[in-house]
Parts: sequence; C-alpha cells; structure tokens
Amino acid sequence: MAQNKDLKPITLYSHSKGPNPWKVAMILAELNIPYTSEYLNFPELKLEAYEKICINGRVPAIYDPNTDITLWESGAITEYLVETYDKENLLTYDTVPEKFLVKQWLYFQVSGQGPYFGQSIWFEKYHQEKLPSAQRRYRDQVLRVYDVLNRALEGKDYLVGDKCTYADISFMAWDYRYQAIFTDGEFASEELEKKFPNYVRWHKAIAARKAIKEVLDENDRIDAANSH
Repeated sequence: MAQNKDLKPITLYSHSKGPNPWKVAMILAELNIPYTSEYLNFPELKLEAYEKICINGRVPAIYDPNTDITLWESGAITEYLVETYDKENLLTYDTVPEKFLVKQWLYFQVSGQGPYFGQSIWFEKYHQEKLPSAQRRYRDQVLRVYDVLNRALEGKDYLVGDKCTYADISFMAWDYRYQAIFTDGEFASEELEKKFPNYVRWHKAIAARKAIKEVLDENDRIDAANSH
C-alpha cells in the first residue's frame, strides 16, 4: 500500500449528489491512492470542455497522470484502479472463480442496482408529474435488488469469499443515497431489517469501514455545502 502514496494525485470528476463518483472515491480511498475531486454541476457536464473528457457528459470520469489515461464509466474506472494499483489483491482475488465472481457482482451493480435506484429517485423527487405506476415499478425493483443481495449473503459476510472486495463496495454509494431519501413505509429501517436482515447487516458492516465512512462523511459535507 505504501507505494500508492507516492503516486501523483488522480483527478476525479464528481458531483455532490450523484452516487457513481462516490463509488470511485471509495475505491481510491480503500487503496490509499491520492486523488483530488473536481465537483461539477449538471449544466457543466454538457459543456464542450467537459465533453472532451467524457463525451457522454456524465460523471464520474478520471484523469490519471501516472499513466496518462482519461477514463469514464464507474465500472470501467473501478476495474482500471484495481487492476493497475491493487497489486496485493486487497479488494479482489487472483484465483478462479473468485476474480470472475467479483466482476459478476460489479456488473450486477452497474446494470441492476444503479439504474433502478436512480429511476426510483427520479420518479419520486424530480419528474414533472407524479406517476404512481412508475413509482411503484421502481420501488419494486429496488426491493428486488435488496432481495437478491439478502439471499446471496445468507451465512456470509461478503459477496465473494472471505474478504471485502470491490464488489461489496460498489453497492454502497447508491444504497447510502437511496436510504437517505426513502425512510418510511416499506423502506423504514426496521422494515428493511425485518425483511432483509442479511443485506442490512452487510450494508452496516461495509459502511463502517474506515475508508468508506470517511468518503460517506465527505459526501455528506459536500452535499450540505452545495444545498444552500
């Protein structure tokens, strides 16, 4: 881990609320990789200056001066950081099938958690008209993801093997944001604990890791500063 301290800082293009950049920040923090964050607002993402960095006009993106690579998409960035800088396999495995199972869960997060959680938040908070059927659809999808994780974690502390990997970490940012918004009814903490005890236990344990907690606390601080 010491060798990562000697790196030039990676630039992380981020947003105060969007969970995906904070997912990348967690990996950077866990691997002790120095980085600086540039927080952009939504209109800035569509400016030509940023679209030269990410043609899709979304965050996260990174620029790594150590390898001179610019990269976007949180899943691709996660794999790049782990493959480039996790030489001790702290957050992954070099054995089969474990290294592929970790990828499996990352891809489920990217395709199955992030989009559904994001759409649920959108239809609850930002859509110009209330559409109960859309709200119900995406709430149900969130509950389905919780159920998948809950069943996968039966009798286990981690999704893959006997240690925390980038698979576990990848779910934290969207979980944290969603649970800050949906706090009652079927998403009340006591209801989640009753229905998805394995998931709740796992979420609390990963969120309590030193590096993850520091990133979540920073997310709260930046979010609060940008909410005024």
